Amino acid sequence: MPKIIHYRENCIGCDSCVLYAPRYWQIDEDGKSSLTRGTYKDGVGQLDIDDVELPGNIEASMACPVGIIRIQDNSGKNIGRM
Repeated sequence: MPKIIHYRENCIGCDSCVLYAPRYWQIDEDGKSSLTRGTYKDGVGQLDIDDVELPGNIEASMACPVGIIRIQDNSGKNIGRM
């Protein structure tokens, strides 16, 4: 199952992830983004997604100006922005 990995500490709150995948991302009160259904530990969020959920989240990853969103395929290989 593919997964999103989000390195939230380095977020600058540009909102591009919300623009490309609004069902998965939100901007929190501190101005940083977070995965709406993700689990976070030590500032790193993860969320397993289905293949049909990949396109918007790959776009969000590629649009992130600080490169803090990683998408991994079923084998754990990074896809989208590296």
